[in-house]
Amino acid sequence: MIKADYIILGAGASGLLLAYRMANDAFFDGMSIIILDKEEDKGNDRTWCYWEEGTGEWDDILHKTWSKIYFGSKWFSSEIPLKSYSYKMIRSESFYQRLWKTINSKSNIHFHKAEVSAIENLESSVQIQSNDGVFEGKKVFNSLMLNDELNRQQKYPVLQQHFVGWFIKTKTPYFDADVATFMDFDIPQKGNTRFMYILPTSKTEALFEYTLFSKQLLPKSEYENAIKVYLDEKGIIDYTIEEKEYGSIPMTSYKFHKHNSKNLLHIGTAGGWTKASTGYTFRNTTKKTKSLIEYLKSGSDLSGFESKSRFWFYDMLMLDVLAENNDMGSRLFSSLFKKSKLKTIFRFLDEESNFAEEVSIMASVPSGKFIKALFNRMY
Repeated sequence: MIKADYIILGAGASGLLLAYRMANDAFFDGMSIIILDKEEDKGNDRTWCYWEEGTGEWDDILHKTWSKIYFGSKWFSSEIPLKSYSYKMIRSESFYQRLWKTINSKSNIHFHKAEVSAIENLESSVQIQSNDGVFEGKKVFNSLMLNDELNRQQKYPVLQQHFVGWFIKTKTPYFDADVATFMDFDIPQKGNTRFMYILPTSKTEALFEYTLFSKQLLPKSEYENAIKVYLDEKGIIDYTIEEKEYGSIPMTSYKFHKHNSKNLLHIGTAGGWTKASTGYTFRNTTKKTKSLIEYLKSGSDLSGFESKSRFWFYDMLMLDVLAENNDMGSRLFSSLFKKSKLKTIFRFLDEESNFAEEVSIMASVPSGKFIKALFNRMY
């Protein structure tokens, strides 16, 4: 058995970011820290985007930024300047390399290649079963989805933000590299919330992602056919596919924190750190890991780290509406972008808005379905 003060399960964004913050804080220098994952080098397995005002923590590794976004639907279409904000893109390989460089400089942090199979709470520690033996940590942080209760429970709907993306390159200049397409709903909805998400990185290169908010995944061919049809309709014919990207992110207000204990904390998507109503995780993870570092210094019970907020309630109602009326997404987001200031939307989604801003957001979307969802939750 290998023992440590802290064990981090998973070397993805949330696990590595937590280890990175520990490595940068002298408080943790005298403590043993282990990272467990079945693979260490994940390469360019993810693309993360987020909006931010001014300069930020990760500006030195940004792959691209945009000063404007486009929103499109049959109800509302507009190219929107971001003003004080930028929309920022990071490729995961650069991000991982940046984190590992700092983590590997610390002699008290070690990586073990192991596939985790079970986690058990003990009286004063947590034991982990793996294919490479047993590990025991005084405090354990788990970013792996090991519990299937999320999909078995019925109280909170689970939608998926699922997508296939093509990084394409054209022979001739086609794209406006200053404008990211946030949501283009001008595609067949087929009873779901479906949109195209487009990130041009140069005049001849762009990522096209066919994205859905729905309960069921599609056959891979359906995503790819939709991208091809969209490109054909835009007159983009002479191109090569440089890379492909696949993903499925759970969108739910399920109470992940109920699985936390005194010495075990679930983090990342496994801890409910994904913004339930949008599927965005990166920005929330950067903030959560900072807060967690300060919380750990207090020596407090880990089960007290997470707490519900009014934003959890807003997200729950939004998902209740989309789960019951999955074809309503286009109209709902169109109304939001048409009637609300972009800064207010961003502050609301970052859970930094005040009550007056939240009232304006709620007034901008069709209210009937939300009132029904609220009534169903109350009764």
